[in-house]
Amino acid sequence: MPELTHSQPPRDRRILVLAICCLSLLIVSLDNTALNVALPSVRRDLGASVSGLQWTIDAYTLVLASLLMFSGSTADRIGRRKVFVTGLVLFALGSLLCSLAPTLEALVAFRAVQAVGGSMLNPVAMSIITNTFTEPAARARAIGVWGAVVGVSMAAGPLAGGLLVESVGWRAIFWVNLPVAALALLLTLRYVPESRAPRPRRPDPVGQLLVAVLLGSLTYAIIETDPLFAGIAAATLAGLLLYEPRRREPLIDLRFFRSAPFSGATVIAVCAFAALGGFLFLNTLYLQDVRGLSPLAAGLFMLPMAGMTFVFAPLSGRLTAARGPRPPLLLAGAAMAAGALLFAAFEAETGDPLLFTGYVAFGIGFGLVNAPITNTAVSGMPRAQAGVAAAVASTSRQVGQTLGVAVVGAVLAAGMAAPPAAFVTAARPGYWIVTACGLAVLAVGALTSGPWARRTAERTARALAAEDEPQRPVGAAAP
Repeated sequence: MPELTHSQPPRDRRILVLAICCLSLLIVSLDNTALNVALPSVRRDLGASVSGLQWTIDAYTLVLASLLMFSGSTADRIGRRKVFVTGLVLFALGSLLCSLAPTLEALVAFRAVQAVGGSMLNPVAMSIITNTFTEPAARARAIGVWGAVVGVSMAAGPLAGGLLVESVGWRAIFWVNLPVAALALLLTLRYVPESRAPRPRRPDPVGQLLVAVLLGSLTYAIIETDPLFAGIAAATLAGLLLYEPRRREPLIDLRFFRSAPFSGATVIAVCAFAALGGFLFLNTLYLQDVRGLSPLAAGLFMLPMAGMTFVFAPLSGRLTAARGPRPPLLLAGAAMAAGALLFAAFEAETGDPLLFTGYVAFGIGFGLVNAPITNTAVSGMPRAQAGVAAAVASTSRQVGQTLGVAVVGAVLAAGMAAPPAAFVTAARPGYWIVTACGLAVLAVGALTSGPWARRTAERTARALAAEDEPQRPVGAAAP
């Protein structure tokens, strides 16, 4: 039974589908980067503490991470375009509510509504792309374009956010999402074909609940330094590892992790996005609260980082297509670690030359890391489970960003008992954490991209096909 979709669309239609999917990534990424610049304004307007600012970011990434795999498997089951359209509507509704939030608590709650919609966008869009671009080289190039959109959002987010905060106010950041979501919705209904997996996976409500409790309790334990919730997180993780392998069709298919490249991509995604979340959080607060820059000026200061991400993301896609994931992963880890090390060891934020050098290095590394993560996650996996595989990679990104903001923010808050002049000293442990994340990208990338790792991926693909064969209906095509 073939994949339920229209026949292979012509090249122009495929490019249009890619553009529509990238629009969804743009509004999700733009919202986060723009909001980072607005955090000091939100704190002044709503009276938020450092932990309150952490929850403003993490409420979104936490709910998003909790629901991504569920949304990916649901889209494979009931229809990718249907779920994608629902996500656009919910994201726009959440954005509207955020713009009207009267208190910090309301803003955090409405950010969660946004995240429910966002969970239906990125993994589903990646699944649509995977099933639209079936040739490996074309898929790698498409993923490179997808990664470049992250660079666009990083470049446009701080600038657009700073301009909106200065001219209208931080609430205008959420208004920008509405016309973009409306355009993406109209184009999706007109041009994106419906598709779903030939053998839909069954819902796993218990697994979904365990994932949500695990991520929620872990984030709360870090931000609020609560050992009780740390214990709940550990117990939930144990329950998840015991329960999921016993299900015929689990929410998290642990068989995927037999592949070293897939496991490596998951770890790298967590580390890379933890580094990004912590790096942006520290720099946003420093530039505005310590240096006294306006939101727009702070956005302009971070432009070198965003520009490098924009330039190197598509280059990473082409490099991955031509040479495989190993070169971009090694370069990414080295560049991210070097950029963060300038802040950790040399106090780069106190002098503009080192500051901009750190931004350039970190931006190059982050631009290089996205394409090999996504390409490795979806390559070699059954197309019928493309949504689930892509959702694991997307979940890893959001988990990383959640933990990065939570851990680095907690370290910063612990050192901020002194006046604001001590910010550089208080932030230094956070930058060492970011440096360690970059080194982890380098080490794990080297370990999981060589010949041994490729052999584990081949064995996993054969095992998945063999283990799924008895469950496949008669006449069904092999994945």
